[in-house]
Amino acid sequence: MKILQVTNKVPYPATDGGAIACMNLTSGFAILGNEVTVLSMNTRKHHTDLSEIPESVKDWASFHLVDVPASVSAGAALINLLFSGKPYNAVRFISKAFSEKLKELLTNQKFDIVQLEGLYVCPYIPVIRKYSDAKVVYRAHNIEHEIWERTAAISNGFRRLYLNILSQRIKIFEKKFINEYDLLVPITERDRIILDKIGNIRPTHVSPTGIDTKQLIPHAKNLENPSVFHIGSLEWAPNQEGLLWFVEKCWPKIHAKFPELKFYIAGRKAPDWLIRRFTAPNIVFMGEVPDAYQFINSKAVMVVPLFSGSGMRIKIIEGMALGKPIVTTPIGTEGISTQSEKNIIIADNEQEFVNGVERLINDTELFHSIGSNAIEYIQEKFDNLALACALTGFYKKNIE
Repeated sequence: MKILQVTNKVPYPATDGGAIACMNLTSGFAILGNEVTVLSMNTRKHHTDLSEIPESVKDWASFHLVDVPASVSAGAALINLLFSGKPYNAVRFISKAFSEKLKELLTNQKFDIVQLEGLYVCPYIPVIRKYSDAKVVYRAHNIEHEIWERTAAISNGFRRLYLNILSQRIKIFEKKFINEYDLLVPITERDRIILDKIGNIRPTHVSPTGIDTKQLIPHAKNLENPSVFHIGSLEWAPNQEGLLWFVEKCWPKIHAKFPELKFYIAGRKAPDWLIRRFTAPNIVFMGEVPDAYQFINSKAVMVVPLFSGSGMRIKIIEGMALGKPIVTTPIGTEGISTQSEKNIIIADNEQEFVNGVERLINDTELFHSIGSNAIEYIQEKFDNLALACALTGFYKKNIE
């Protein structure tokens, strides 16, 4: 098959959940013998030069990058709020240059599948319909309006008011594209149920983000045990909110019980205001680490405190694949179908979170059993090639 993946940011380097979700599927499609093309918006925030993409990655697909600023500014957001009914998040990705490049690719090549990676490239469906007979796939990385509803719920004042308006606009925007595609590919079963309730009637195939288990090899050669750690994109608001909650509510209680214990925080693009909040005793801020998997392997208990967001948390999948016992919230493990006390610990509140960390430090048997069960679960359910093969089969069935 000839597959065109359309993305609103360059998926290389694959350093965040969205990029990993795109690139892992790109590699899976390619390994299975499909001819893959990737068309990406090259935004100011995630700008990448084509020459920076290694030849080994270019072997998977032909990459086409189009400069689309997609800049965020308070002034533009305010103007949008006052004079437009469209969500600011979406209008930033409307680009004539991108539309022209998409038209060019569709005119010069015949694709079997055009896979739209996320909600914000759905406005290009009319262009695809006009210039191609390919099946249009909406790959729903999450329920977009839910992210902002949840963020609004834990915000205050004008920010809460603005985010409530934004989430309602995004919800209307999401509903606008229901059934405009031919096939729906949600990343989680939970998202499938929600999209069906919204009105989806198109053929659907749930396809989680897979991982290459040959790359994620658990080992304890340099393990610091006990230790606690968090890793994730620190420019993402849900991670910021969850981390501050953990630092302010949970860490003082954990530190009081284990005065020598260190809490390591790793992640890219942490704003200065956030770094200044990491001043409690024994917090070690690492910034962006050169090798995320090596960092994860070197630490003991992973914490993922999340109270907003949607979709699937890739870092939890990766942490489990590396045998890390993880303490997270119900939202953190949403869409992954884990079992608390078997392959993860799910904590509903501050005290449960503290207790979960304490148990994993004190109970060696629990620490090892959750870690080993986590590895087994991920290898069974999230093998990238198996998931790509199943999705390819779904596509072939629907283009015959």
